[in-house]
Amino acid sequence: MKKSVAIVSLDARAGQFYAQQVRDLFGDRVFVTSYSVRDGSVARLKKADLYMVSTDAFESVGDLHQYVPINGEIMEIQVTFLWEVVRQLQQLPAGTRALFVNLSDKMAREAVSRLNQLGVNQLEFEMFYPGCTSPADAAGFDLVITPQEQRYVPAGAKKVMDIGQRVCTASTMTEAALRLGMDELLESPQFRAYQAAVAANTYSYDQMFNRSRRLESQFELLMEILDEGLVGVTETGEVFACNKKVEEITKVSCKLALHRRAGEVYPFIPFVECLKAKKPLPARVVRAGGANVNVTVAPVLRGGECIGAFASLQSFNDAEKRQNELRSQLLHKGLRAKYTFADVLGSSPAIQRSVNIVKRMAATDLPILLIGETGTGKELFAHAVHNASPRAAGPFVAINCAAMPENLLESELFGYEDGAFTGARRGGKPGLFEFAHKGTLFLDEVEGMSPALQVKLLRVLQEREIMRVGGNQIICVDVRIVAATNEDLEQRVENGSFRRDLYYRLNTLPALIPPLRERGDDLFLLLDHFRQKSGVDFELSPQVRGLLASHQWRGNIRELRNVVEYFSYTGNQLILPGDLPPTFRYLPRQELPGAAVPAIPASAALPAPAVGPGPAAVDAAARRFVLHQLYAADCRCAALGREAILQAARAERFPLSQQEVRRILAALAAEGLARVSRGRGGTRLTPQGRSACQRGAL
Repeated sequence: MKKSVAIVSLDARAGQFYAQQVRDLFGDRVFVTSYSVRDGSVARLKKADLYMVSTDAFESVGDLHQYVPINGEIMEIQVTFLWEVVRQLQQLPAGTRALFVNLSDKMAREAVSRLNQLGVNQLEFEMFYPGCTSPADAAGFDLVITPQEQRYVPAGAKKVMDIGQRVCTASTMTEAALRLGMDELLESPQFRAYQAAVAANTYSYDQMFNRSRRLESQFELLMEILDEGLVGVTETGEVFACNKKVEEITKVSCKLALHRRAGEVYPFIPFVECLKAKKPLPARVVRAGGANVNVTVAPVLRGGECIGAFASLQSFNDAEKRQNELRSQLLHKGLRAKYTFADVLGSSPAIQRSVNIVKRMAATDLPILLIGETGTGKELFAHAVHNASPRAAGPFVAINCAAMPENLLESELFGYEDGAFTGARRGGKPGLFEFAHKGTLFLDEVEGMSPALQVKLLRVLQEREIMRVGGNQIICVDVRIVAATNEDLEQRVENGSFRRDLYYRLNTLPALIPPLRERGDDLFLLLDHFRQKSGVDFELSPQVRGLLASHQWRGNIRELRNVVEYFSYTGNQLILPGDLPPTFRYLPRQELPGAAVPAIPASAALPAPAVGPGPAAVDAAARRFVLHQLYAADCRCAALGREAILQAARAERFPLSQQEVRRILAALAAEGLARVSRGRGGTRLTPQGRSACQRGAL
C-alpha cells in the first residue's frame, strides 16, 4: 500500500526540493506533500505515515506539535552537498575570499561548517543572509557562493557560483526507508547511486588518523568520548583501533578485535571494498549484535596512497534515544501558555464578571475548576490563569483526559520506567507532572478520568509527589492544577462515577464560563473578530442576524467560528439564510430547557395597539409575547399557528388563552403587521411587522 510522507521545512522552495528527492528515490511507493512554515501552508498539514522535518523549521518541539501530532512518526532532515560540488570547491585556490549567501544566519553557518567538515577548508569564508547589515556589497570578495539563493546576493559581486540546493544525507534517506518499512529499497540501484553521489563526513576521520600517529593518548581519549562506534584499520586491513561503543554495538570485545584482520571479527564492515576503491563508501545498513546498524566507511589517503580506513557504526536505537532526549529538552522549553485575559473578547456583564473573578483566583496557588459548556473558551481561560499567576515563568502543560485510553493517560501523566510495559521507550520517559514542575497542569475534560486514575490524582494533590509507572522511586512535584469540565460533576459524584473527595479538591475555586447565548452582543463582536481573521469581508442580512441572535449555540464560540469560516467561503458579499452551512440546525433558545427567551426590546418602535375584532384593547404584554413568537418563526422562514403560540405560552407559564391569541392575531392583521392565512396556513409577519420588530436591534 502507498505510504504518505509530509515534508515540513522553513522555506517552501527547499521543502519542494526535498520532496522531489524523496519521490525520485521511493518512486510510486510513496505520496509526498511539502509544507512550509513561512508561507503558512504548515497550518493545513494533513495526517501522514512519516513527517520529515528540516532542522530549521521550528525553534522548539512545542512549536512543532502545534501542527505535527505528538504521536506521529517524526524524523529530522539532515542535509549535505554532492561530492561533485565538494570537489569543485576543493579545486579553488587557497586563500580565496568567498562570501557565502544563504536564506538565514543559521543555514549559512550550517552550510559553511559542513563544507569545512568535508575538506573545503582552504577558503576564507564570510557569511551573508537577509537582514545582515555587513557587508553592504560583494565587491571586496573574490567569489560569491550560494546554494540557489541568488536573490539575496548583495550588489557588486564579481563572480557568483551557484552550488545548488543542499541534499538530504544518505543516512536521512536510509532512516526514512526503515521507518516506512521499505528496507528492500536500500539495495536498489537508485539508492546505491544516491549514496555514491552524496557527500559523507570523511574529513574528520582523516584528521583523526593523522593526529593518532603523533598524539596517541589524545586519540584514544577522543575515541572513547565519541557517541558512535569507530573502528580503524591499516592498509592491510588489520584492526589497530576501536572504542567501547563498537564493543557495545557489535558484542565483539575490543581485546579480541585488535591486531586481527577486520574481515574475521567485523565481516559486516566492507573494509576490503573501501581500501581497494580508495574512496568513501555510501552508508549502508547491516546486521550486527542483533540490531540494525548504520555503517559508513572512509579511506585515509596520504600522498594519493591509501594508508588505512575508518568505519563509523551507529545503532538506530541509540540514534532514536538521543533524538527523544533532545525532544524532551525542547518540549520542556516549548511548554508555555499562549493567551492572557486580554485575549478574552467580550464586554457583556456575564463574561466580564467571569474574567474579574478568575483574575483574582489566578493570584492564588489553589486548584481552579473551570465549568462551562463545550466551546466556551475554558482552555483560553486556563492559559490566562497561568500567565496571571506567580507561576507564569514556569511551564504550562495541557492534556485532554477524555481523549486518551486509561493506560496511556496514566503513563502520560506520571511517566514510566524502562521496561514498564511492552513498547516502553528505552530509559523510560518523564510524565507531564514532571514537565509541569513549578508551573501549571491543565486537565481538560477531567470527568473522563477513570476511577483508578482519580485515586492517583487525589494522592498527587494531597502529597505533591508521584511515582512513575513501573517505578519505585518517589518524585516530588510542585504543580498548580487547573481542571475543566463541561458536565455536572456533582451529579457524577451522586451516581458514583466521580470521587467525592477529588471533586472537593478540584472544586476549591469553581469558576463558571458563560455560554455564548448568555453574552448578548458579544455574539456579533466575536463574529466580527473571526471575520477579520478570515480576511474575507461580508455582511449579514437582517434575517441571518435574527437567526444567529436567537440561536441556542450549543457549540458556543467554536460553533460560531465554524459558521463564520463557512461564510467566508461562500463568495457572497451579503449572507442570506440560504448561505447558512448545510449542517447548521436552527435551534431557538426557547427549546433549551431553562433558557430565557430573547424578548423584543422595550425600545422597539411598535405601533400602538389598534381596535380590532373583539375587545377594544389588547393586553400589551400578551401582544408583545405573540409578536416575539412570530418574529422567531419569521427568522426560521416559517409560519406559526395559534396552537404553537399556546404551547410556547404554556412552556413559559405565560397566561394566554386561545381566544386572546385569536384577538391579538386579528389586531396585528388589521394593523398590517401580520398576515393570517386560512386553515393550517398559520400566521406570518409582514415586511412592515418584521421591520417594526427589528428596530429594537434584535
